[in-house]
Amino acid sequence: MVFFVNQILLMAEDILQKRVPVKDVLRLIAYSLPFIIAQSAPFATLVGFLMCLGRMMTDNEILVLRASGKSFSIILVPVLVLGLLISLVSFFVNDYLLPLGTISYNKLYRSILLSDPSIELEPNSVKRTDDTILVIGQVDDSTISDLVFFDKDSKGRQRIIISGETDVINSEEPGVLMQLEMDSAKIMSFEKVNKKNYDVLSSGKTHMNIFMSSVFSSTSSTNPREMTSYDLKKTIDRLVEEDVLSNMQINMYKLEYYKKFSLPFGSIFFALLAMPLAIIFGKHNGQTIGLIVGIFLCVFYWAAMILGQTFGIREGLSGFWTMWGPNFAVGIAGLLFYIKLVKK
Repeated sequence: MVFFVNQILLMAEDILQKRVPVKDVLRLIAYSLPFIIAQSAPFATLVGFLMCLGRMMTDNEILVLRASGKSFSIILVPVLVLGLLISLVSFFVNDYLLPLGTISYNKLYRSILLSDPSIELEPNSVKRTDDTILVIGQVDDSTISDLVFFDKDSKGRQRIIISGETDVINSEEPGVLMQLEMDSAKIMSFEKVNKKNYDVLSSGKTHMNIFMSSVFSSTSSTNPREMTSYDLKKTIDRLVEEDVLSNMQINMYKLEYYKKFSLPFGSIFFALLAMPLAIIFGKHNGQTIGLIVGIFLCVFYWAAMILGQTFGIREGLSGFWTMWGPNFAVGIAGLLFYIKLVKK
């Protein structure tokens, strides 16, 4: 529910405010569900096992098993088997349904933009692309009250365009997302080296085309999230062989590749950790303690994944260790707690 509310409902509310048909919003939500399932499965495994086994501990059911001469392995084995099953289902969702959902989501969102380009223009916001910055004022339907545009002209000079009122018009030209019709626009272009040399233009009407490529950075190529693990591995091997990208860029592909495995199979490691933790800390109010401990560990794990991905992208750290490191830490902690439990 936390992931669903954070990723879906806020997005749906934002799109509904822009008068997108409800059926399209429901389709966008459906296409986003594989992402929610893939992201939440390991955390649901941890919290679920902690609360379930904690309740068993509180109700003395585990004490009955121990008094009957059963070892802790009779509890650990089904926990690990169920954790493995959850991991396999999560991997299928992450590796097969997630790329399909992402592709369908992007395709639908692009069609919505083509039918009503003003959806992409949020009031009092800043839109950035590779070399363009668009500062947007108040938006009323398809009319923008204040607009400032920073880009470069055909000669590579810095250009600033200011318009008091701009109408957003649908365009039928291929590759053009929208056309901006500016009233009383002023255009200033200057060289970065010698800013004393500049040109200033004024016009009653100015038409500017906004291309699809400026909104969607990758319209013709498939990004790693839209690939299965098999296709992504082939792409990585091809990029390494062709040697056209830097090691930093290739590492971004490797990060996504290892993440396709580390996140879903994190359920096994969380299952291993949940079993001894629930028995050790679940003697009193097992479900409540399990929920609190589970949320704390989920936040720690999620933060470790984000930090690992960030440092992997910025510093070029190994994608394998940054993505699998949190799992190994959870697994080692689970083994240590289990050994402590058995010795006790």
